Amino acid sequence: MRKLMIVLVLAGCAARGEFTMAPAGLAGGTPETIFVGTTRMKDGEVYAFGRSGEPAFLRYDIAIPPDREPGKVNWPPRTRKPDGKRDFLTLDQRDFASADEFSAALRAAMKLRGQKDAVVYVHGFNNTMAEGVYRVAQMHHDLEVPGVAVHYAWPSRGSALGYVYDRDSVLFARSGFVSLLDEVEDAGARDIIIVAHSMGAFLTMEGLRQMVLKDGPHALDHIKGVVLIAPDLDLDVFRAQAKDIGKLPDPFVIFGSSRDRVLNISATLSGTGDRLGNIDSVEKIADLNVIYLDTAAYSTGTGHLNIGENPALLKLFGELVGISDAFTADARARVGLLPGLVLTVRNATEVVLRPVGAIGDTRAARP
Repeated sequence: MRKLMIVLVLAGCAARGEFTMAPAGLAGGTPETIFVGTTRMKDGEVYAFGRSGEPAFLRYDIAIPPDREPGKVNWPPRTRKPDGKRDFLTLDQRDFASADEFSAALRAAMKLRGQKDAVVYVHGFNNTMAEGVYRVAQMHHDLEVPGVAVHYAWPSRGSALGYVYDRDSVLFARSGFVSLLDEVEDAGARDIIIVAHSMGAFLTMEGLRQMVLKDGPHALDHIKGVVLIAPDLDLDVFRAQAKDIGKLPDPFVIFGSSRDRVLNISATLSGTGDRLGNIDSVEKIADLNVIYLDTAAYSTGTGHLNIGENPALLKLFGELVGISDAFTADARARVGLLPGLVLTVRNATEVVLRPVGAIGDTRAARP
């Protein structure tokens, strides 16, 4: 029975979905362009869960519907026709013939927007290609993130029973991730921000570690910030990766929650007490120059993607500091603007976020 409960909870880690093309002439959504690098194997017309030794590069234009709650990805039900005002729909998909063609298109997109910043998103465990792309479009739109959106789609099996397969895929996909970062830099991106969710945090740290070990610390000069959301990453492994990397990109922000049911189960399955995303004390990473944001008070569903799914938290970051401010060099000074308790322990800063009405809560009342 316990194993069945674990499978049911993990199955809720991501809603099942697939790309749905918008019918010709259908109006409604706001377009978000997502550039994609992937090491998924193409099966017919679909990038599935198989592993490809050669990365592929694509672009998707996704329509964000106006009639929805922030934080939600509305999949078109099969029981009716797509609705541009309610459903996430694919406006266009383009496969690039080469990495050079991809970089040229990305360069043109940055020039069109008058920007030289790129945000590279890395999805987590149990995601299909469509789920990863649509979620990136939703977060980039709802958080009003500046910069061009780029997504690394590594070969997750897209199954609640595929945890071991996904963990092995992370190790397989490291070089593809580094290649994507190289292409983004070649496209002229001045500043690159990495936003990784769940098991994608493991991949991100492995990729950064590989870059430093191969080319030295200057390999990360264009990485101007890292954000790990609910990182499904063993604490000892994270500390070892950080040691190999040396100076972490600054700012280095971690969104965690003690109420993250998925990470609590992951810790049980792994036989460890802590994952980086659900540590009970910032003391455990106090020697690292990081900002740890505890979002437990804003838990939604499994609590595994609070920053992307909770409307109140989305509104907080959109209006109060915004992700754009969190990515600037003075991010550490700005944490005092957040509603909650700010604790600094040696090099690490922890913010225990609270709804505005609960700001008077003490550390002892932490969920």
